[in-house]
Amino acid sequence: MASGITLIVLMAVALAAPLVEAMYGIGPHEQFQYKLSSLGGIPLGYLGGISGEHWFGLEPGLGRDIFIRLVYGMRTSLFIALAAAVITTVIGVVAGTVAGYVGGKVDAVISWIIDFALAMPFLIVALAVVPTIALRFYGPREEIPGWFRVTVLIGVFAVFGWTGTARLVRGQVLSLREREFVEAARASGARLGHIVRHELLPNLWAPILVTFSLAVPSYVTGEAALSFLGIGMVEPTPDFGAMIFRSLSYLETDPAYMVFPGVTIFVLVLAYNLFGDRLRDALDPKSKR
Repeated sequence: MASGITLIVLMAVALAAPLVEAMYGIGPHEQFQYKLSSLGGIPLGYLGGISGEHWFGLEPGLGRDIFIRLVYGMRTSLFIALAAAVITTVIGVVAGTVAGYVGGKVDAVISWIIDFALAMPFLIVALAVVPTIALRFYGPREEIPGWFRVTVLIGVFAVFGWTGTARLVRGQVLSLREREFVEAARASGARLGHIVRHELLPNLWAPILVTFSLAVPSYVTGEAALSFLGIGMVEPTPDFGAMIFRSLSYLETDPAYMVFPGVTIFVLVLAYNLFGDRLRDALDPKSKR
C-alpha cells in the first residue's frame, strides 16, 4: 500500500507537470543566473540555493530550478517507460501465446529469436544503434527533436524487452493448452482466437500484470543510463540521467545537485519494484497470506 500510494503521487505529479509549473510559478527552462556566484556559477545560499522560491535549489552554471526540472524529467522517464512496457508486453504476450499454443516449427523459430535477442548485450547495441538511427534522419549539425529521441528509445526498449514476457507466457501456455477446459473448447470447435481470448488469457493476466509492473522500473533506469551516456534525452529536455551526468562536474562544490535527482529516481524505482514484488505475492495462490 505504501509503495502504491507513492507511485500514485509521483505519477500524478508527473502527469500534471504543466499544472505544477503554473502553481509553482517557474518553468523548466527559466534561468536565474543572478542568483549564482560570480566564481564557478555556484548557487548562492544554503544547499545549492534552497529557499521558499526554489524548493530544491538551482542548477550550477545555468541557474535553472531543480524541482520543476525533476517534475518534467519524471514525466519524460515515466512516459518512455510506460509506453515501452505496454508495447513489450503486447508483443511478448502475442509471441509467447503463439509459440506455446501452436508449437512445432513456429515455437522453434520464436524460441530461437528469443534466445538470439537475449544473447545480445543491450547497452552495447543501444550505443551503436541509437546514434546511427539519429544520423539516418538528421545531419550531424542538425538538432534532433525530443519527440524523435523518445520514439527511438521506446523502439529500442521494445526490440529487446519483449523476450522475458514471451518466455514466461510461452511456459504458461504450454501448461494450459493441455488442461481439460482448453481440450473441451477445442473439441467443441472453438477457433484459435476464441480459445486465446476466453480460455488462455483469463488465466495469464496475473503473471502478465506482474511482469508489466516490474518492467517499468527497469525501463526507467535504462532510459536514465542511456541519457547519462549521452545517447538518450539530452539538453535542454529535463531528464534524470542528463541531470546526474551534469552534476558530476559540481560534485565537490554543490553535491546537493546530484542528491535530488538521484534520490528521486531511487524512490521511483524502489516503489515500482516493491509494488511489483508484493503484487506477485498477492496474485500467487501458493503464497502465504
